[in-house]
Amino acid sequence: MAEFPDSDTDVLTESKAKLEKPKLFKVILHNDDFTTMEFVVFVLQYVFNLGDAEAFTIMLKVHNEGIGIAGVYPFEIANMKAEKAMNLAKAREFPLLCSVEEE
Repeated sequence: MAEFPDSDTDVLTESKAKLEKPKLFKVILHNDDFTTMEFVVFVLQYVFNLGDAEAFTIMLKVHNEGIGIAGVYPFEIANMKAEKAMNLAKAREFPLLCSVEEE
């Protein structure tokens, strides 16, 4: 026969676990002399789900300043999006570089 805890003596204590927000990471696009501006806009729209105007603005920032932030995500998602963007570029023979940095 199974034993049940004596409900008169057992006490349930409430433990308050502190949940921290996950750290976020920036996906950074780096300028190069070969990847076309049109392709960078395409990547920003297709991989990072940005609208036309925002994608164009970020592409200009990459072109003029050398880098631009495509988005900010939890670590796994940031890595996945950076790799997806670079794989698309490699398939089209562009040397587009994406890096991931903690925000």
